[in-house]
Amino acid sequence: MTPDQAALYPDAVPAPSVTGAKAVRQALLRHKIALMGMAIALFLVLIAVFAPLLSPYDPNEQDLYHVLEGPSGEHLLGTDDVGRDLLSRVIYGSRTTLFMGAVTTLLSALIGVSLGLVAGYKGGATDSIVMRLTDTFMCMPALVLALAIMAAIGPGMKSVIISITILQWTAFARIVRGQVMLVRELPYVEAAQAMGASGFRIIFRHLLPNVMAAIIITATITLGGNIMLESAVSFLGMGVQQPTSSWGNELRIGYSYLEAVPLFSIAPGLMITLAVLAFNFMGDGLRDALDPRLRGNGRMR
Repeated sequence: MTPDQAALYPDAVPAPSVTGAKAVRQALLRHKIALMGMAIALFLVLIAVFAPLLSPYDPNEQDLYHVLEGPSGEHLLGTDDVGRDLLSRVIYGSRTTLFMGAVTTLLSALIGVSLGLVAGYKGGATDSIVMRLTDTFMCMPALVLALAIMAAIGPGMKSVIISITILQWTAFARIVRGQVMLVRELPYVEAAQAMGASGFRIIFRHLLPNVMAAIIITATITLGGNIMLESAVSFLGMGVQQPTSSWGNELRIGYSYLEAVPLFSIAPGLMITLAVLAFNFMGDGLRDALDPRLRGNGRMR
């Protein structure tokens, strides 16, 4: 919305501005849980980016003379069932798990936001069709549906991305649709319609910027959920396959040797927990910071 539009329509919800960005930044800096989440998330991302530099060994290098060994000076977390260094496997597993979480979140957002914008703006039959489709997918057990999809198309990274994307777009669609139905009734949107603006321009110029806060919050929380879901299907053997390392994959193999080498399962399990908590903490902080009603009212912890 332009300054002229803001002056004409003071009740409108403005798109993020420089002043708004500064207020959000200050609110985030006061939110201790959000700062903790961002610090952990940054730490995990740096591990994934610099995995070749941080990893002491090739993650696929096998040493059959040192199988299922405990922590030592040579292998800080020990070795797995075929003699691979566990620390290297966990470090490289961050690349796979975080990449799949980010890709599935992005694809889910593209599908869900697009459908939510169209349903919320058009209303009527279009809205009914999109919402009934959304309800259909939401009523299905997520893990069961993911396993069914992967059983049909086979395990692997591609299958995981497709199945999680199919499951997770619904949250974006419902939230965006609800926000758009509120924004479309504001005076400046009605003015744009009266001036003959096309539906495409109204959606992407006036509606989308005003629902970005909800999209960002949903994406952050969904990212943590996608990491958990990817780890779950990999733990069940339907996700990423060996020798590719992922946290869920390592957790699945380590479960069989829990008594002999506890760190085989504890290390990847701890990384999954940290990642999910980090993105949930970030989502909680972003919700408080991006919603003006929650700023400065004691919600900042």
